[in-house]
Amino acid sequence: MKAMVLNALCHLRDNPAPLTLTELPVPVSGEHEVLIKVSACGVCHTELDEIEGRTPPRQLPVVLGHQVVGRIVAVGSEVGNAKIGDRVGVAWIFSACGVCKFCRTGRENLCGAFEATGRDVNGGYAEYMSVAEQFIYPIPDVFTDLQAAPLLCAGAIGYRSLRLTGLADGQRLGLTGFGSSGHLVLKMARHRYPGSDVYVFARSAEERGFALELGAAWAGDTREHPPNKLDCIIDTTPAWQPVVEALANLEPGGRLVINAIRKEGDKQSLLELDYPQHLWQEKEIKSVANITRADVSEFLSLAAEMRLKPEVQVFELEQANQALQELKAGKIRGAKVLKIA
Repeated sequence: MKAMVLNALCHLRDNPAPLTLTELPVPVSGEHEVLIKVSACGVCHTELDEIEGRTPPRQLPVVLGHQVVGRIVAVGSEVGNAKIGDRVGVAWIFSACGVCKFCRTGRENLCGAFEATGRDVNGGYAEYMSVAEQFIYPIPDVFTDLQAAPLLCAGAIGYRSLRLTGLADGQRLGLTGFGSSGHLVLKMARHRYPGSDVYVFARSAEERGFALELGAAWAGDTREHPPNKLDCIIDTTPAWQPVVEALANLEPGGRLVINAIRKEGDKQSLLELDYPQHLWQEKEIKSVANITRADVSEFLSLAAEMRLKPEVQVFELEQANQALQELKAGKIRGAKVLKIA
């Protein structure tokens, strides 16, 4: 099978083509696994973190990609309900132990044995992949393969982030950073909380214009202050400065939810943190770590109900490096998706 393979960690500034088109054997499914012929795979900012070593793969070489859509072409001997021909998705959560205190209480995203698709095991930048039956999700008929792919991470992690804000209808929501996840959260928030205004903070004028097109009440630079204080803010940026700015824009008792796998650079900005201005009056900071199977299943049902279709830019499998470079350069409008088969 064809796959785009990461053989060594590097910085995209130094290596514009970190992935190599490679011929690999088709995976052999285990007794509890299904083999999927991949048709589409979303391109996520987390892949940049994997390539550049901020959340490094367990071993190299590895096939990236964790927003996978395809059809089952083989099933293991112990597979129960999945059938050949089923259209399914695979998300960031590839497996968890199932027995620890986190797994037993529905918090498998915190499991110490958590494995991530496309980081700890081979993912969807390939023509085939195998995965355990309990970690696949039926794709609602309302979505094409290309539309469904970004829902499996950008959408699902956005759903978890929005839920963790505790937003009530009529409260004001802020979104700092406006990439693949942000544009889906904006659509979701407007559907679930019609009385809530959404305020968007983004670096580029193009992203701010896109947010206003989608119904944001206001859009400004990350260092600008909105016309009103906000009850909740979701931060999806990789930098520290927006955290300080977001805290300053919160109402008393407000909550900042950080949906980022890492923060890098500009730690000097943390010295600007002023307790009375930024944290006092019972403001909260909460991080998002991974997703659970329930997040993915619940979100796909919600997305189908509200016909939540992401804007996508389509690339061929062989163009994965180009898609990653555009993501690194901030050339973002909606989600980037690889068309595999």
